[in-house]
Amino acid sequence: MSADIPLTINIKEPRWDQSTFVGRASHFFTVTDPRNILLSDAQLENARKIVHDYRQGIVAPGLTEDDLWRAKYIYDSAFHPDTGEKMVLIGRMSAQVPMNMTITGCMMTFYRTTPAVVFWQWINQSFNAIVNYTNRSGDAPITVSQLGTAYVSATTGAVATALGLNALTKHVSPLIGRFVPFAAVAAANCINIPLMRQRELKFGIPVTDENGNRLGESTKAAQQAITQVVISRILMAAPGMAIPPFIMNTLEKRAFLKISKNERFLQWLLSGLW
Repeated sequence: MSADIPLTINIKEPRWDQSTFVGRASHFFTVTDPRNILLSDAQLENARKIVHDYRQGIVAPGLTEDDLWRAKYIYDSAFHPDTGEKMVLIGRMSAQVPMNMTITGCMMTFYRTTPAVVFWQWINQSFNAIVNYTNRSGDAPITVSQLGTAYVSATTGAVATALGLNALTKHVSPLIGRFVPFAAVAAANCINIPLMRQRELKFGIPVTDENGNRLGESTKAAQQAITQVVISRILMAAPGMAIPPFIMNTLEKRAFLKISKNERFLQWLLSGLW
């Protein structure tokens, strides 16, 4: 069958040059595109077929290069890169923006009472556990016992940190109290991620050469990778949880935030913008 596009396009790599900021940003925004969570099963299966066929040298008539790249990113957004299994909807990268906007906004708004702290930290850690499990390494399966230990430990750490800091900040500036959710999230990430990926720390992760040939497993590579994940998760949460407190603390004294619905909406919006 004659192809409308060449068979030499490397769809295992990002479409854009990753040595440039624009290239990395384009790749990131495409991977996290929230519109992908609205795609039907038929659209996902069609994307998978296009990708699998292309890898085998089969190109459907009329398929363009843009169609191929679109299918590649749809496939990557919904199917695990190692196992090929369809990922849980809220664990996909395309669900990160809407889910984190909602959960972070609620954590930043409802942090003053114990029931609210416990509930929203539990919701956040439940979501994090799903994301970590969904995006786990295919070479390092997670057992139910490991998942349960990480989940309970992270939730306990987050709740304990939040409640402890809330008690300590009762007699200081309200601005300080607004940073309690961020501290709780940071503490939980330091617990949750290493525990969720403890098998990788013990047995290592695959190491390949520049041609993709597997050379073996490395525990040092696993330690470095997981440390980077922990730091990146905290830094990713920082803009949405460290900047809005200054804005909200300033606006809280004004009439605009005397209506609780306005505060909730603005907190949600700020979480998404940052």
